[in-house]
This record gives sequence, structure tokens and C-alpha cells, in this order.
Amino acid sequence: MKILITGSSGQIGTNVGLALLERGDTVLGIDHRSNAWTERIETIRLDLATARAEDLPGGDGFDLVLHLAAYAKVFELVEHPDRAMDNARMCFTVLEYCRRHQCPIIFGSSREVYGDIHQHVTDEAAADFVVAESPYSASKIAGEAFIYSYAQCYQLPYLVFRFSNVYGRYDTDAERMERVIPLFIDRIAREKPIVVFGRDKVLDFTYVDDCVMGVLAGIDALVGRRVTNQTINLACGQGSTLLDLVNLISLALGKEAKATYEPSRPGEVTRYVADIAKARELLGYVPQIPLTGGIGLAIKWQRETGVLK
Repeated sequence: MKILITGSSGQIGTNVGLALLERGDTVLGIDHRSNAWTERIETIRLDLATARAEDLPGGDGFDLVLHLAAYAKVFELVEHPDRAMDNARMCFTVLEYCRRHQCPIIFGSSREVYGDIHQHVTDEAAADFVVAESPYSASKIAGEAFIYSYAQCYQLPYLVFRFSNVYGRYDTDAERMERVIPLFIDRIAREKPIVVFGRDKVLDFTYVDDCVMGVLAGIDALVGRRVTNQTINLACGQGSTLLDLVNLISLALGKEAKATYEPSRPGEVTRYVADIAKARELLGYVPQIPLTGGIGLAIKWQRETGVLK
């Protein structure tokens, strides 16, 4: 297969791109920045926020577009809401490209579309598109709405994956130590203070290998037309509080966390655990790595790559 990945220099894009190459597929990436981790993924430098559909590479021969490009930090988009609009523009540009070439699309959405819910488990039917609780969630809702409309009007095959707190390999680089797990690992290891926004916040942390497994299954199912036009949660299916997270990292490192606990920031989800029954049924998706095992793997990777001194 020949796969076009937007956001190919990000964490999920890098892991999926390398996994596709390992099994013999052809991958072309699009990103506005170079990949900090590998040169194996051929990448076109292009800012999709300002690009047009005709600026993307010729569609002949692509079996699928995996659209992951987005500004993805929730509070950053609270402070810079124009980046949420960029997310919507990027999705529209990629959709126009897919429409013109009749190329199936997988869209990387987010559990943020559910908003700040308080039930313990959320299935795909529970998203409330009436109220978006942050500009980031609004951008993902807009992206999903465009996807559904293009399927309806232009018969464009799609899958939407709602990711949840993916962590692990390639989730940080020297310029972007901002994701919560690598940030906490780094600071606790160096005995530096951390600020935890939402001590009892419950989130569904997904180890990257499980995420990749689900995405690859989705690519194969959509290209083969075995599964089409579905919205699917792709997560671990288990909830952990941020206090649990801090304690697991401290235990794995053998260091006491110097943590200060503050209320959650505006726009942040405070409770989410995915219902992954649909992913299991349609894609045979069974996550293998809970947070208790994933933290050790994340620390090991940061040490092996020199991110963690």
C-alpha cells in the first residue's frame, strides 16, 4: 500500500509511518517541520494551514490518507484560538484533496469532542456536538463534521479515530517537552518541582504501541473496504487519576515527586474513560499495555535516547 500521512513528524505519525515501512508499505509524509527522530519517512515540508489542495502531492497511487496534522495542546489553543481555526482549515484542505482523488481518509480526532463528562465510560454515541468546551475540541468537532458531510455528499470512505492521551516513544523532543507524561518523568527524575492541574482528573492513557496497532488495523480495514464510515474510540479503556500517574512515575524512578496540585485549567477535560467495545468488535483491537506497564517503557525509551539524563 501507499499511504500519505499528514503530521508525519508528530508522535503518532512517526510511529505509524515507521510501522508501515517495517511491513513493506510505501509512506510519504507531510509536515511543517522536520522529523526530530528519523529520516526514514520521506517528508514534504508544507504548512497545511495555508496550503491548498492542489499544493499536496499528486494523488495517483495513494491508497489512503491518514490525516493527523493539528495543533494538539488543549490549553495552548485556549491561549491561541486562531490555531484551532488552523486545525479546521487543515482538515478541509486534506478533505478537498481526498475528494478530488477519491482517496479514503482516516481522521485523527480526540476524546476532547466528548467535553467534560462525568460518567465513567463513554461510547462513540455520547459526544455532545452542541457545546464545545475548548477551541481545540471545537476544531476536532468541526473536522468530524466535515468528514461526515463529505461522506454523505461525495461518497468519500472514512474512519474517524478518537485518540486519548497517547504516550510513549517519540512523544517529546528537545524543543517540545510539554506533554504531561514525558514532562513529569523528566522533572521527577531531576528532582524538580511539578505542577499538577487536577489532582483527581481521570484520563485514559494509551501506550503508543496500542494506538499504532489500532491505526494499522483501521488502515487495512478501510483500504480493504471491510470497515468504512465509522467513528471509533482508540484508547486503553482504563482510567487513571493524575495522582496515580505521579505515583507510578515516582515509583518507577525511585524518586519522590515534588508536586504542587492546582485546579484544572480552562478547557481541560477532567474525566474520561473510553468504551473500546466498537474498536474490539470491528478491528479486533485489544490493548496490551496498561499505564502500570507503559510508564516503565516510556522511562526506558527516554533513557535510551538520551532525553532522560
